[in-house]
Amino acid sequence: MAKLVADHILERLRDWGVEQVFGYPGDGINGLLAAFGRADDRPRFIQSRHEEMSAFQAVGYAKFSGLPGVCMATSGPGAVHLLNGLYDAKLDHVPVVAIVGQTARTAMGGHYQQEIDLLSLFKDVASEYVHMATVPEQFPNLIDRALRIAQAERCPTAVIVPADLQELPYSPPGHAFKHVPSSVPGYAPPVTIAPEDQIARAAEVINAGSRVAMLIGQGARSAAAEVREVADITGAGIAKALLGKDVLPDDLPYVTGAIGLLGTRPSYELMRDCDTLLIVGSNFPYTQFLPEFGSARAVQIDIDGRLVGMRYPTEVNLVGDAASTLRSLIPRLRRKDDRSWRETIEGNVAEWWDTVERQARVEADPINPMLLFWELSSRLPEDAIVTADSGSAANWYARDLRFRDGMRGSLSGTLATMGPAVPYAIGAKFAHPSRPVIALVGDGAMQMNGMAELLTIARYRERWSDQRLVIAVLHNNDLNQVTWELRAMGGAPKFEESQTLPDIDYAAVARAAGLEGVVVDEPGQIGPAWDRVLAADRPVLLDVHCDPDIPPIPPHTRFEQLKDVAEAIIKGDPDAYGVVRKGLKTKAQELFSRS
Repeated sequence: MAKLVADHILERLRDWGVEQVFGYPGDGINGLLAAFGRADDRPRFIQSRHEEMSAFQAVGYAKFSGLPGVCMATSGPGAVHLLNGLYDAKLDHVPVVAIVGQTARTAMGGHYQQEIDLLSLFKDVASEYVHMATVPEQFPNLIDRALRIAQAERCPTAVIVPADLQELPYSPPGHAFKHVPSSVPGYAPPVTIAPEDQIARAAEVINAGSRVAMLIGQGARSAAAEVREVADITGAGIAKALLGKDVLPDDLPYVTGAIGLLGTRPSYELMRDCDTLLIVGSNFPYTQFLPEFGSARAVQIDIDGRLVGMRYPTEVNLVGDAASTLRSLIPRLRRKDDRSWRETIEGNVAEWWDTVERQARVEADPINPMLLFWELSSRLPEDAIVTADSGSAANWYARDLRFRDGMRGSLSGTLATMGPAVPYAIGAKFAHPSRPVIALVGDGAMQMNGMAELLTIARYRERWSDQRLVIAVLHNNDLNQVTWELRAMGGAPKFEESQTLPDIDYAAVARAAGLEGVVVDEPGQIGPAWDRVLAADRPVLLDVHCDPDIPPIPPHTRFEQLKDVAEAIIKGDPDAYGVVRKGLKTKAQELFSRS
């Protein structure tokens, strides 16, 4: 039988080392689906419950493997459903390739069923590369370029393949005019180093400072050893942007943790009091959490020249690979013998972790969500991968979890979309089937799409050598993050019609899907429950009944500001009494530690 275009596409994906494609079927990709059958499911087709979940799974796979994730969807509605996950990849700079079906070429322009202008649809989300094939000879070039560009630009790309083209005999491009050949699959990122004169200027700025702060993001992941060395020489403290949480462990005494609205007080103080700032691999957007303009001299290192100098008035911008550029910078740095700045930072960090524990133990009804995260920290397996959803779960993930060396974690950083924690976890299990994965999910996100993906977990768990995949649901029947934003930012009481969620037994849903479900509704059950699920031989859902009145208080909030918010809502908020009492008590733990 002659090789068809669809057969060739899968063959080329295999040549690139693609082991699975996350997707959902539809007649717009019937030719490709038949090719999977002829190819003995190589690469494996991983069926999600929704195309958006396929895209999120590809993002999770890419984030935790370092390889491009591949997702697939049919024409029309299937293509539309991919968009949110692809935007997540775009904004978090993750390599993902979408292969999308389209109506037959003979029907295009005829207002045919499921006909959408897919080139226009994907023009923004896959702005670096989106193309539609019209003849067999465009392959393998379209697949090769999509994969190379996704990796080179750390972005999503898309290839659109009309349904009839998939089933045509494949013929390669010829040695002919207007044919475009391709080359051996593979991509190796270039190692770039900022110019020496710029590195020398950066060293002068850093050496002149007496109170150096560092801000690192996911772009510093390959430079963790160099970041530590710079911090040792300069006596700097290190704050971490949300996507950089796993770059350095939280048990280093000079690592102040997360920064920003979800950040820690030591990170806030580090930025407030420093006189020099070195930003490595981060595009952290919230300027108000960086030093006051003019109060600190700043240097930035980033591999993407489009992103430097846009968040803070930096004096020197070094465009290059973080590790290589830092290695060139280190010999020019002078060791700071006065360690009083470092001692202050370490004292603040130690005090903060004491505060976090006290806040986690504030009485709640029934369970303080911070306690769930605090109890998990010391129990995290050494090779754990943690995913978190947007919402209040992101607050506690950022502040309360103490990562150690070798642990990985991520969430939707820049898009901050609801719903990726569970599909991220599935992607992580395909990237690392021998590592335990924990997904931390609000009940809103769980109802939005997480419950359906329990079926995906049940279907594929036998393929993972270590079947531990724990989904912890923060069960409070409230869209909690937005509820608190209404109170704190809008001065408005909770609007129950929009904020209250229907109650459901998540553990029972998990059991119905063929997984294990555990209910926790008393604080004393949390530790033993974590021990149980982390020792399980199968995926488990942990249904944790949490108190919605525990506030995610930003680190810069003063007691007086919290009191004003409480007074503003007490007249109309249905949960006013609990909000005031528990909010003030939570903030008091921080104030008490500084008295």
